[in-house]
Amino acid sequence: MPAKNAPFSRHEYDRRIAMTRAAMQDAGLDLLFVTDPSNQAWLTGYDGWSFYVHQGVLLGLEGDPIWWGRYMDSVGANRTCWMEAESIHGYADNYVQSTERHPMQDLAKHIRTLGFEGVRIGVEMDNYYYSAKAHLVLVQELPQVQIKDATALVNWQRLVKSEDEIGFIRKAARISEKIMATALDKAAPGVRKNDLVAEIFHAGITGVGEIWGDYPAIVPLTPSGLDATAAHLTWDGTPMREGEATFFELSGCYRRYHAPLCRTIFLGTPPQEMLDAEQAQLEGISAGLEAARAGNRTCDIANAFIGVLQKHGIHREGRCGYPIGLSYPPDWGERSASIRSEDQTVLQPGMVFHFMPALWMDTWGLETTETILITENGSAEALCDVERKLFVKS
Repeated sequence: MPAKNAPFSRHEYDRRIAMTRAAMQDAGLDLLFVTDPSNQAWLTGYDGWSFYVHQGVLLGLEGDPIWWGRYMDSVGANRTCWMEAESIHGYADNYVQSTERHPMQDLAKHIRTLGFEGVRIGVEMDNYYYSAKAHLVLVQELPQVQIKDATALVNWQRLVKSEDEIGFIRKAARISEKIMATALDKAAPGVRKNDLVAEIFHAGITGVGEIWGDYPAIVPLTPSGLDATAAHLTWDGTPMREGEATFFELSGCYRRYHAPLCRTIFLGTPPQEMLDAEQAQLEGISAGLEAARAGNRTCDIANAFIGVLQKHGIHREGRCGYPIGLSYPPDWGERSASIRSEDQTVLQPGMVFHFMPALWMDTWGLETTETILITENGSAEALCDVERKLFVKS
């Protein structure tokens, strides 16, 4: 049964905390302060749109974790975290965006009260949600504490998914299939891009049957024509035009778990160079999936894909994917391993990646990607069931 309103059982959270504590001991840490909302949710179940203010989770080597944040958000923490109320702490509202005081002063007080002076505390220094000012104040307030960089310590513990997590990702994949089908069906010359994105959002939030949709960590990326030569453009009110390709980089989301999926549509007759690139890309994806086996490395996936492209005379640099799962804006990647030529991460059953072998050329872009699960035996499983090709609409 779920612990309180948290999405997973207490046993699942105990497993995660044990893994994190082992990593803390290996890093020589007595206390960990986690600010990444994905890591907070992974450890405690906390789920709220409050990551624009200072908040986090304190995890020692014993006892339950402590959620700390704005007082008004402590109510949400009591609704979503598995811990009891004594492990939820809220600071006063006069700390919020104040020029006279800083929330880290309140956090430092809690750390001292807990008896963690003269210890080694890990913080996520290279993280969207931990500011330079926050770090400066924390260091000033805790002069007897050794503060160390623990960036991605929790992220790496999330790499191998539990069966429950994989079940959530499979549900997200069903929503991804629906929103991709919506995008491909509604795309046509004259359709305003913002109207198409509205349809995509509607499909994603309504979900599939009893699988309700959550908001994705990245908004729909839907560039057309020359805009599709760039990787991360969103949309505007321009009508779609004949003679242009549009790629859709989308993801369904269920209980904060994602299953990213990309497909490309051409309105009209594609140029031959794009059709040739499509064949090379599809052959490369097959090679990458074949290499995505337990015991191989993430670099083996990238090298298999890039090797096929080179054979076809296509130059491609950069990473070709990343692990995914539970996430909040602005990114659905887990920020640990990468599918790229120099990454030596060994693949294990239960790892889930967005295999992202996109091509951005001088005059068009071609994105065809898969969310893949590393299995016990054989090549990786693509979790979304959408035909893998360049879609063409005359």
